[in-house]
Amino acid sequence: MGASDLTTILALALTAVAAGVIDAVAGGGGLITVPALLLAGFDPVSAVATNKLQGVFGVASSTAAFARAGMVDWRATLPIAVAALLGSLGGAFAIGYLPTGLLFVLMPVLLIAVAVYFALSRNLSDADSARLIGPVAFAASLAPIVGFYDGAFGPGAGSLYMAAFVTLLGHGVLKATAQTKLVNFASNLGALAMFIALGAVVYPVGLVMAVGALVGAQLGSRLALRRGAKLIRPLLVVVSAAAAVRLILDPVSPLRGTIGWLGL
Repeated sequence: MGASDLTTILALALTAVAAGVIDAVAGGGGLITVPALLLAGFDPVSAVATNKLQGVFGVASSTAAFARAGMVDWRATLPIAVAALLGSLGGAFAIGYLPTGLLFVLMPVLLIAVAVYFALSRNLSDADSARLIGPVAFAASLAPIVGFYDGAFGPGAGSLYMAAFVTLLGHGVLKATAQTKLVNFASNLGALAMFIALGAVVYPVGLVMAVGALVGAQLGSRLALRRGAKLIRPLLVVVSAAAAVRLILDPVSPLRGTIGWLGL
């Protein structure tokens, strides 16, 4: 391994630290790590697969931090996590067969909606509100859909989980963040298992990045627990909007031509 390779791996590890902080607070760490892996020369499938390896460690670390603080409702959230895991298995398996153009059209719309919702909802706080559906209905409907997306692609999945926990299950922002970590861990784990079976994971890079993700996740979790909705809400708006822009500007996105036609 040459000096340039070591420099690249070190840069990816530092990127994973930053992504771990953001992911622990608001989700969206893949917005940073997946493009970094692509720029390092990984093909798209290997980039997503290797990102899942480092992501599993990071989200496991943040899940543990929230669990130690007594924030994870294991009984209500485990069925949701299982449903997300099953969905992510399907998404990872189908990654080579999906019409990626459709994902690049739908996901920015959803992420922009998430950003607008959290930006304009003045009553969002760490206090719970009335829920629209129960955990079982949530597990049977939305969880596997977002899990499928997380397995096939990933960026912004944490923001979607977060918005769903707040709007549908009535969780306060900090509580929703804690449950999101467990569910996101499950969908990352399911996707990783499938990618390992497909032989798509680059272990040396993924494991080095995992160390960075662990460090970043601990830092981000402590910030979230200390600051609550005051930190999580604005960061979630920024991450969701940035993820939407990143998807729109991707070379394979059908929306990129529209943006160019508008002169933007």
